[in-house]
Amino acid sequence: MGRVYNGGMKYVHGKKDFKIPALGLGTYRLTDQGAVDMVSAALDIGYRHIDTASVYKNQDAIGEAVEKSSVDREDIFITSKVWHTNLHYEGVKTEIEQTLNLLNTDYVDLYLIHWPNRNIPLEDTLKALHEIRDEGKVRYIGVSNFTIHHLEDEKELGGDIVCNQVEFHPTFYQKELLEYCKNEDIVLTAYSPLAQGADLKEPVIKEIAEKYDVSTAQVVLNWILAKGAVAIPRSNKREHIRDNWETLSWNLEAEDIEQIDEINRDNRILDFGFSEFDY
Repeated sequence: MGRVYNGGMKYVHGKKDFKIPALGLGTYRLTDQGAVDMVSAALDIGYRHIDTASVYKNQDAIGEAVEKSSVDREDIFITSKVWHTNLHYEGVKTEIEQTLNLLNTDYVDLYLIHWPNRNIPLEDTLKALHEIRDEGKVRYIGVSNFTIHHLEDEKELGGDIVCNQVEFHPTFYQKELLEYCKNEDIVLTAYSPLAQGADLKEPVIKEIAEKYDVSTAQVVLNWILAKGAVAIPRSNKREHIRDNWETLSWNLEAEDIEQIDEINRDNRILDFGFSEFDY
């Protein structure tokens, strides 16, 4: 059976006027010239969404790639994140200035709390985020690695976030969290969408890839987009970046989406000592 084509850029919409490209380039572990080259390649191919963070140590390289690109800055959606040890009011204020200087830009499109930190009052963090948004240094604010409990805390404080970036892939299908975010008009962004390559080996994924004559990566990414989420696969190879981009040219059929739904094994890959997933 052939592919169902749709073509063109896809966006995911959230509360108010928030709109984010559905497919972006993750840049974790891309540094120095490698980061410049891969971001440049992505922009040439058609990507308009680049994801970074202060802890990735590559913001200067991304800024260089954006500056060299023929794509106007206002047409590029840049996400960055403040590290979990810098969530005090002054820490947020200091880190956004460092981020803007390294990226060589006046603003970032989306700025996230990278990880929650229960040892720092969330209201202090949100106060700083609201201020830098009002100052035009960030267009939208969001979070990353927040559980439903964290999101409820944020909601009570009037955080006004638009996005929650979390680990999300077929063997770690966070259905309850996805449904919560949808009900709150919060966009869910999937990091490690390919499970660092592990989910590409799943027999169901391989069978569906053969059916559509596409790569296994495209199948997984297509499933994520079908869920109304954003995907930010990372790659250090131009051919993989291009292949991932082809995901936007077709749609999975409902029966295949349902098959992939059943793969889930709660297979979380990333869990650090400071993670608060049990909260």
